[in-house]
Amino acid sequence: MVLGDMGADVIKIELPPGGGNRGVGDGIVYGPDDPVEAERLAAMTAPGRNKRLLSLSLRSEAGQMVFHKLVQTADVVLEGFRPGVMDRMNCGYEKLSSINPRLIYCAVSGYGQTGPYSGLPGHDANYVSMGGVQDLIGTSSDEAPVFAVNIVADLAIAFQNAVIGILLALSARERTGRGQMVDVSMTDGVVSLLAGIPEATDHFYTKAVPRRGRMALSGNRPYYCAYKTADDKWLTICPLEPKFWKNMCLALGREDFVPQQYDPGSEDALLDELKRIFATRTRDEWFDLLAKADVPVGKVLELDELFADPHVLHRQMVLEIDHPRFGKVKQLGFGIKMSDTPGTVRRIGGLLGRDTDEVMAEAGYSATEIEGLRGQGVIY
Repeated sequence: MVLGDMGADVIKIELPPGGGNRGVGDGIVYGPDDPVEAERLAAMTAPGRNKRLLSLSLRSEAGQMVFHKLVQTADVVLEGFRPGVMDRMNCGYEKLSSINPRLIYCAVSGYGQTGPYSGLPGHDANYVSMGGVQDLIGTSSDEAPVFAVNIVADLAIAFQNAVIGILLALSARERTGRGQMVDVSMTDGVVSLLAGIPEATDHFYTKAVPRRGRMALSGNRPYYCAYKTADDKWLTICPLEPKFWKNMCLALGREDFVPQQYDPGSEDALLDELKRIFATRTRDEWFDLLAKADVPVGKVLELDELFADPHVLHRQMVLEIDHPRFGKVKQLGFGIKMSDTPGTVRRIGGLLGRDTDEVMAEAGYSATEIEGLRGQGVIY
């Protein structure tokens, strides 16, 4: 999606119907059964945009030959199978790089292409756990770790590290003329995120093991906490630096709190008093007051509030796109803003195999050959 948004010609290859088990190829089935409603959902699904949809079975020799032909002129192949699967389909890195030595081959997996865990299945929470981050999320070590809603390994790591790795490899190819393998392990990436946590570096120095709920940014310190307001909503208030803490105290009319910011003996009583204070006004009233006082403050927005928020709309993080059947449809916007080459939506998401004929024809297959392969179940 990110590369496509910025102009790449992306061909997404999916298995034909019946070509794999649920969760493989056909995807986890959760959308509407009605094809019109399925198409409407696909049109609103941002990860499906700017991709041409080719339904092709790589489990057949004929399908592999089609893929090899596409690879001859491709810059990048991106795959998300467990290690060894692409090799078994005669489409692994060694085979494809022999066809196109300039090819960038990016493999995204849970644990990487090597190592004792490389063959294990998993999901986001597994990789976040094995990467040492799950244990750190939450306000108490006596309670279960808090799940981060599928955004750490799957999103913060998988797609961003894949994009970074691909761009680095393309940049290197400009100098060397050669492609290379980009091995993106979601667990490796989660471990690398610990670089931003002081307690992780401190562990190398002191051997101390940080405990969930006892860290400065665990969310239960007076200067870094979520507070419930009078309208049963929440604010995140994070005046870590003394100047911001002082601003908050003055805005609350409690200058006596200023010297207590990092006093461990005052922490519990201070936290209780702040909870009482913030429960006296609504979330938006507090936000307006504290924002004007130059205090780091944020509304805990629900999704309907988020997609109506004036700043989010100003930043064009909700797009309205014309669809030939459904009129205006909404999608998430572009997370990266470019002044000269901005992201665009040139092709909206669609159903399985929508662009098979187009892609096959561009690859040099005649209409007769395309229908022949379709009749064999190689394409859809």
